[in-house]
Amino acid sequence: MDSGELKVEWARQYMPVLSVIREQYEKTKPFQGLRIGMALHVEAKTANLVKTLAAGGAKVWITGCNPLSTQDDVVAALNKVPGVRCFAKRGATVEEYYQAIDQVLDAAPQITIDDGMDLIHRIHTKRQELIPGVIGGCEETTTGVHRLRAMAGEGALKFPVIAVNDTPMKHFFDNVHGTGESALTAIMVTTNVLIAGKHVVVAGYGFCGRGLARKLHGLGAQVIVTEVDARRALEAHMDGYRVMSMDDAAAIGELFITTTGNIRVIGERHVKRMRDGAILANAGHFNVEIDVEWLEANASGITRRDGIDSYLVGGKTVHVLAEGRLVNLASPKGMGHPVEVMDLSFALQALCSAYIASNGKDLSPGVYDVPREIDEKVARMKIASMGLSIDELTPEQREYGLSWNVGT
Repeated sequence: MDSGELKVEWARQYMPVLSVIREQYEKTKPFQGLRIGMALHVEAKTANLVKTLAAGGAKVWITGCNPLSTQDDVVAALNKVPGVRCFAKRGATVEEYYQAIDQVLDAAPQITIDDGMDLIHRIHTKRQELIPGVIGGCEETTTGVHRLRAMAGEGALKFPVIAVNDTPMKHFFDNVHGTGESALTAIMVTTNVLIAGKHVVVAGYGFCGRGLARKLHGLGAQVIVTEVDARRALEAHMDGYRVMSMDDAAAIGELFITTTGNIRVIGERHVKRMRDGAILANAGHFNVEIDVEWLEANASGITRRDGIDSYLVGGKTVHVLAEGRLVNLASPKGMGHPVEVMDLSFALQALCSAYIASNGKDLSPGVYDVPREIDEKVARMKIASMGLSIDELTPEQREYGLSWNVGT
């Protein structure tokens, strides 16, 4: 085996749920004769999802969803899998990135699987001739779901898409534990700085922000949360974290981590208030949360290290990790979410893709939740793989829980 194949095999050993689904799909072939187009982070865990879909009879075309998250040796490994074509390339230019998106779409996929909605966006804006042939799609991440819901709200979305990101099994594990651990791992291995005792600012207290705050607290950080939602801000306060505006936090923080998916969460006015040596990282999605464009245009000096760009602004230096892109994957030493977490997320993707294959033609255009039975099935499969046991409701308990006429 070459290095990419070894990575894929290592990940497979810690993905028991997806392995069971793959064995089932080898027999049932739910994607027989179907073409699947994918834009995901191309690394070892993703490769196991691709192999699962191919085992189910699909022809798969895949590229990256972030120019710096691709592992080239995994690309080489995928291109050895029968029925799979991978066009991703680490460090792709914007032009190369969209050229690869178009190469996937040239296959006229009937099912799309996105992480950030770039395939669906391209189909609806540049490749509209493909719309009649698309049965439906799946979306992996918060940013993509936000974009999809905006499309659906305007009546612009022309086929059904399952919001895989919005289901409990994704929120509670991928977003909380996956982002929490992988982002911090990438930051620590890239910078080699101590977390304990540092004032760390987490922008956003959604599921990703909650996970990061919890892990940071466990490492001894002084956690500060910034929010625009009063309810989440109150939750963060009652969870024991300091809550303040980014304007106030900018002057205090030593490490800043964005998790909002929104634009210019850290901008010019914040940078000007930061202390010398502040470190900025993005654990959201696209490279828009930190205003890197302003830094590039206004820094009086720039030093580039492996995964760290240092900007001299107003006599002080701020350090941006992974070009402001998704730090847990775009950092040169980032490995993405832990394998066991992605076992759950990609099990959801595999099952939801099969659901779309069977039911997509009967669904109207729009954004759909993951069917509850799929979410619960993945949870039960994971429980079984870990050798854990849980209780079952008795018939009496089930009747009591569903009744309205049993009082005290």
